[in-house]
Amino acid sequence: MEESLRPSGGKKAMIHLVILAISVLIGLVFSYLAITERDLLKAVGFSAIQAVAYAIAFYLLMAPDIVLAYVAISVGIYSALLIFLIRKTGRYEV
Repeated sequence: MEESLRPSGGKKAMIHLVILAISVLIGLVFSYLAITERDLLKAVGFSAIQAVAYAIAFYLLMAPDIVLAYVAISVGIYSALLIFLIRKTGRYEV
């Protein structure tokens, strides 16, 4: 392939796509684990890991403003609220 027809940053773009695919796959796996887990505290932890994986995906898609809001809400506020509610009810799902 001629040099003029090759997309700019070929190897770099491919590395970004691979990291994006891996982070989305990690997010999907931890989403599944959060849904199927009976221990609610573990489920919150899995949900936080899933949120970090999706934040990495948003960062690679060049959306830093979404990353800042998403991490603050999904990892910080959301997890803290769920842990507070789990403490008030029960740790294990029946």
